[in-house]
Amino acid sequence: MFDIMVKDARMPRPKRIGSRVVWDRLKIESSFAALPDGDEDGGHNPFDDTEL
Repeated sequence: MFDIMVKDARMPRPKRIGSRVVWDRLKIESSFAALPDGDEDGGHNPFDDTEL
């Protein structure tokens, strides 16, 4: 999932230092904080309405 998020620019791209690929921790934290919280629908879970 992280690789997908890098490809669609929701997460920062890595930097290459020599032969190593590294990410800036502060940029990752900032990008993560900018993601939606997941409760845009008021926290409603559609499975709560399902009767068993």
